[in-house]
Amino acid sequence: MQHSHGAARVYTRMKFLTSLAGSTMFTTYTIYYVKELGFTPLQLMLIGTVLELTVLIFEGITGVVADTYGRRRSVIIGMFILGGGFTLEGTAVWLSSGSVMLPAFGIILAAQLLFGIGWTFISGADTAWIVDEVGEQGAGGLFMSAQKITLAASLAGIGISVGLSTLMPNLPYLAGGMMYWILGVYLLARMQETGFVPRTEGRRESPIREMRKAWQDGAAVVRRSPLLIAMVLITVFTGAASEGYDRLWEAYMMNGIGFPAGPISPALWFGIFSAAATLLGMAAVHAAERRINMNSGRTLSLSLLLLTAIRALGILGLALSPSFGGAAAAVLMVSIASAVAEPVYATWLNRNLESRTRATVLSMVSQADAFGQSAGGPAVGWIGSRFSIRASLLAAGVLLFPVLGVFGRGIKDAGDDALNRKAG
Repeated sequence: MQHSHGAARVYTRMKFLTSLAGSTMFTTYTIYYVKELGFTPLQLMLIGTVLELTVLIFEGITGVVADTYGRRRSVIIGMFILGGGFTLEGTAVWLSSGSVMLPAFGIILAAQLLFGIGWTFISGADTAWIVDEVGEQGAGGLFMSAQKITLAASLAGIGISVGLSTLMPNLPYLAGGMMYWILGVYLLARMQETGFVPRTEGRRESPIREMRKAWQDGAAVVRRSPLLIAMVLITVFTGAASEGYDRLWEAYMMNGIGFPAGPISPALWFGIFSAAATLLGMAAVHAAERRINMNSGRTLSLSLLLLTAIRALGILGLALSPSFGGAAAAVLMVSIASAVAEPVYATWLNRNLESRTRATVLSMVSQADAFGQSAGGPAVGWIGSRFSIRASLLAAGVLLFPVLGVFGRGIKDAGDDALNRKAG
């Protein structure tokens, strides 16, 4: 029990600092990219494409590493790679000027490559580690608590980002990189791994053969579960929908809806949206923590069904809204539903996974998401260029509807399992 409490503390601190670093860097990253480095819209899209393709390629490899050689090792490696990548990104403005004169766009692409690789080392491995340490029964409540802490850190990071960006546009990236370096050192000292059993224990097979065996075992787990097969396929749709929405809602608010006349600038409006979404998300997660039974598969599936429906209706509501007030409400609706859905989805997914292949399967799901974003995102964007941004948002909302069937299936399966246990 003491080990699980210590692991829970390490996990929540890790989530706090990664959220603080992310909010610090990404709240004002557009100012750095566009105003300081002068990137064009095409270059901005290419930056996102490089990141998603890197995740798509490396996610499976790093997930297998976590299941074969340890989740702790994988997470710590990822933290240091991310620290290096974000530090490089922050120095691009200096490396591209003065006596060095390297191309800023090339430096940013290299940094995105490191970003993608580092992220894949952590993605899946951190969740697999904490579920093994605290158990599936304790993971749901911890995910909810960590989400509240994550949102609080995000709110703090918004202020830090604005303050640092005012001094110098690249400072948020340098600060974020430093946070990841600090977190890597902290995890080296504090992160323990007591619930993981190495796949190589008792065997003397080559690392390549072990990694191939881990991947095959993970794929077999997915093949044996119709629900996981459907989830991997459906994640392609959610990835495409989220990429389309995330890339376009701000442009639609500026050019499609328009902001009210007055002294508030568009930048400040987006800051208000971000802060309001975070505060409302914290309140919603707190309410959900008290009302959702995180140990009930049926309740989790029902919650995800409702939350996905809210997200889809919010995106469609934004596209169809005739007024600023309605559009703002739709944006906040999507943000709140996403904040609550994240810990619920993590709990739901881990209930269907085996410990020895958990990180590998989570990486497969993440790969499906990256594929959806890198392939479906441009398709949604093409709709916008061919017709209108409103049409793109409508497509993004519609792409979420197939997901409802998967969670509906989860409700039925959970109900059948309960009846079988009662009959037995």
